Amino acid sequence: MPRKMSLLSIVILALVVIGIVSQTISNPYQLLIPVVVFGVVYLLYKFPPGGARTKAKPRYKTQSRKDQPAKSKQRKNMPFRVIEGGKDDDNLPKYH
Repeated sequence: MPRKMSLLSIVILALVVIGIVSQTISNPYQLLIPVVVFGVVYLLYKFPPGGARTKAKPRYKTQSRKDQPAKSKQRKNMPFRVIEGGKDDDNLPKYH
């Protein structure tokens, strides 16, 4: 279901269309440069030069679930260390 447009959006869109039509009627070549620039940018985006769209090769070979050994399913125990904090000093404010 499309979202309803507000009255302000409709007015702004109508003014933009009126402005583009009036500029095209008064000086049609003025619109030519932006259209060409946007067209070139779109074509370069859609069809990049130099084969930039080649498929990237994976760095590491991934194994399927069957190939993985049973050990990898177990979690490793990581040693954690508690860092002792300093005592609160009544003379210093909590936040500096």
